[in-house]
Amino acid sequence: MNTPATAVYLRVSTDHQNADMQLRDLKAYCQQRKWKGMAYYSDKISGGRDCRPELDRMMKDIRTGKIERVLCWKLDRLARSLSHFAFILAELDRNNVALIVPGQGIDTSNDNYIGKMQRGILMVIAEFEKNLIVDRVCCGLRAARARGVRLGRPPTIDGRAAEVRKLKAQGLGLRAISRELKMPVSSVHKALQRAA
Repeated sequence: MNTPATAVYLRVSTDHQNADMQLRDLKAYCQQRKWKGMAYYSDKISGGRDCRPELDRMMKDIRTGKIERVLCWKLDRLARSLSHFAFILAELDRNNVALIVPGQGIDTSNDNYIGKMQRGILMVIAEFEKNLIVDRVCCGLRAARARGVRLGRPPTIDGRAAEVRKLKAQGLGLRAISRELKMPVSSVHKALQRAA
């Protein structure tokens, strides 16, 4: 098995920008620490987007054990929102991968006693944000119910029963109706049972 690599994550927002300065500073940091086996991930996309091709590839490599540590220039290169940062941090923690941001003095490596404290503080912030999101969702659901909003998946069977009966009256079978209306056969069957 290959030795896990150091992931160097670079990001700029537009095609008119380049990550040369980020790359130069992070390469120098790796040389100073005598790290070998670098894996580079570079996105040209807004930090507000949670799905980024190279970030997604890096997270996949983290989950498969190919990455030992993630190195980025500034936290805002990695994530712009606290909720997205919380998700990334939880994944790093779950996979025992350190986050290192030299320009901001962040190093959550296990061999760094201050890093353990930083990891703890960042995880508390991430947990707090997750709880805030859950609380906001629950409040929104309660408010919607109070306004009489019906929650959940809309019933498709009752809303399409007339169409099902009409096609059945024309002599079509369950599977033909299913194909015609792009509904599961079981839903077509239930609609016909309810109509009987």
